[in-house]
Amino acid sequence: MDTERAPVMADVARLAGVSHQTVSRVLHDHPNVRAATRDRVLAAVRELGYRPNAAARTLATRRTRTLGVISFNTTLYGPACMLYGIEQAARQHEYFVTVAAVGTLDRRSVLDAVDRLRDQGVEGIIVIAPQTSAIAALANVPSDVPLVAVGCGTHAALASVAVDNEAGAELATNYLLDLGHRTVHHLVGPRSWLDAQEREAGWRGTLEKRGAAVPEPLAGVDWTARTGYELGRRVATDPDVTAVFCANDHMALGLLRALQQAGLRVPEDISVVGFDDMPETEYFGPSLTSVRQDFDELGRRALRLLIEIVGDPDAGLQMADETHHIVIPPTLVVRTSATRPRP
Repeated sequence: MDTERAPVMADVARLAGVSHQTVSRVLHDHPNVRAATRDRVLAAVRELGYRPNAAARTLATRRTRTLGVISFNTTLYGPACMLYGIEQAARQHEYFVTVAAVGTLDRRSVLDAVDRLRDQGVEGIIVIAPQTSAIAALANVPSDVPLVAVGCGTHAALASVAVDNEAGAELATNYLLDLGHRTVHHLVGPRSWLDAQEREAGWRGTLEKRGAAVPEPLAGVDWTARTGYELGRRVATDPDVTAVFCANDHMALGLLRALQQAGLRVPEDISVVGFDDMPETEYFGPSLTSVRQDFDELGRRALRLLIEIVGDPDAGLQMADETHHIVIPPTLVVRTSATRPRP
């Protein structure tokens, strides 16, 4: 073989002693290939350092196997984990991912990102859409664009995959009530976020269903620990508070700090539950009970749903029936930040 050029499929076939078509079947994981033949081809691939030519495959199949993801510039745990889960799922399905990050999820930014991704030949688009403005913007996307929204709440009128925030809030609130707390206070995330709206709704509905008083929630301007700390200073002045459900773990961290500074102990004086189950929550002081979201599963389901839609020539935003509206249940991870109230 000429060492001045990269190996091609014919070189793999020659070294493995098989046909060009057999190499193609092995590389595309076709089931009708003998195990010994598959092993021989894969050994030749490794020995030659062969890499399939994506451009040639695109010309042959008229498919780019590239999907677009629209996200926004953020280091927040939830959206960042969604993006990672989508990328991992795409790799498993042998798709490439092109990310278009926008500063804000408004109509103009989202539509500009859609146009940029379509110019790059993506076969479909996933939008990380946790804000109400993003859902409104997606209503203006042309219906011939295969599209799936993730993190968009459970009531969006388009093909979507979302964690059940209301169910997660119910888990947290019921857990605290079952410990014996007469009611549960709530630190709300920014209300322009669908996550915050649904978690508040789940908390409120659970208290009403259980016949417990519904305290006035404390709303934050963002999801940060600083906001949790500032709201926590107000919580610390209310002697009636014995249990608090925080809309995310960062806010819970700030709350813990404010309570500590006020001389209150967690969980002896006030029990605290968060949402997200960040890896760091196990090491909070005390370790934080939190609602866990399965972001890996969210990524896998979003990828599979988009691939299904891409395979349907009539797909688009109209595909919003129950088969294209997937809700993933959360779980409650119990640690040491909550206990029974003192008599």
